[in-house]
Amino acid sequence: MFVASHQGLVQMPDFAYIARDMTGQRVTGTLTAGSEREVISILSGKSLFPVQVSADKPTTGRGFGRRVSGQTMATAYNQMAALLRSGVPLLRSIRVLKEQSSHAVLKEVLTEVYARVEDGENLADSMSRFPRVFSEMAINMVRAGAEGGFLEDALDRVAMFTEQQEDLKSRTMGALAYPLVLITVGVSVVSALIIFFVPKFAVIFERLRERGELPAVTEWLLWTSDTIRSWGLVIALVIVIAVAMIRSRLATESGRRLSDLVKLRLPMLGGIFQSLAVARFCRVLGTLLTNGVPILKSLEISREAAGNRILSEAIAKASENISSGEALARPLAACGHFPVAVVEMISVAEESNTLDRVLVDVADSLEKRTSRRLDLMVRLLEPIMLLFLAGIVLVVVIALLLPVIKMSSTI
Repeated sequence: MFVASHQGLVQMPDFAYIARDMTGQRVTGTLTAGSEREVISILSGKSLFPVQVSADKPTTGRGFGRRVSGQTMATAYNQMAALLRSGVPLLRSIRVLKEQSSHAVLKEVLTEVYARVEDGENLADSMSRFPRVFSEMAINMVRAGAEGGFLEDALDRVAMFTEQQEDLKSRTMGALAYPLVLITVGVSVVSALIIFFVPKFAVIFERLRERGELPAVTEWLLWTSDTIRSWGLVIALVIVIAVAMIRSRLATESGRRLSDLVKLRLPMLGGIFQSLAVARFCRVLGTLLTNGVPILKSLEISREAAGNRILSEAIAKASENISSGEALARPLAACGHFPVAVVEMISVAEESNTLDRVLVDVADSLEKRTSRRLDLMVRLLEPIMLLFLAGIVLVVVIALLLPVIKMSSTI
């Protein structure tokens, strides 16, 4: 909450309180107020007897560092939608969820959300305080659902989106399990060969090196082994520092934008990232339009759901053109990040006034096609990695055998 002052807008602090109601039950929560005395006055007006009032640290999600799994969140969204559809009031629904939740982090977050909604804050704003638990798409969908009177449907859609993302993630990780094990074992074996096995041949090959008859591939192998043995810890430290710097860079807005741009331009994988982002955008936009949300508001929400800042910027420009009376398809085509087939389908749907239904169909088609491409890539990955590791081992063996053959022929 903000209050005006002669210096501008000042944010009022939050206060955590412990109180007792008329029956003696313990009640906890937070209130936004100007002072502790104001909090006590508000509690007294609610027939609550303050026991303890203290300044509360802002909750921006930092206190809840751990994430909650997508499947757990999907279940929570489904349960809340079912409660609301059954006529249970919002506050009571949140309370039931937090009492039933077995996940410690989610229970703590729902307790805080309940307290803030009870104090008059809307549900979407309360959720936005915990970005590591509630996604941007979920927050925007809940905000639109609350404003448009279809909160139950919005929660159902969020649950469905979350389940689909988790299903895709689990299938991808399951398919990648064998290649990851393969590359881990392969790298370990090759590293052991270079670090422990190759140096034993250095003394044997010393005479050939002095005469300048050592093959170049063997010279390179011995140099690699010496470098790793001498500077291995330094190299590992440099890699760790580089990874930390990259992660720190990606935490900034410009870093995230660069990461999203790189994702779209990656060979082979770029098309998959693009299709998934476009599918999310189309599904959310179609759902919002079906529920009667105005096109500009729907675009504002759905562009965040795309999960890619480059596409989000393109959609924002499209929104500006639509506000001036232009159709949606043309600015989307101009940005160059939307497939031509998708743009054509959107163009025809706008002319026939079936945009909401066509967008959902486009999302279904893109997700199925992307899933097939992803499965094919993972299947191709296994033989490629086998050939790659076999090639490295073959180079090591040849590098060690060539000098032996040369020495034996000389003798």
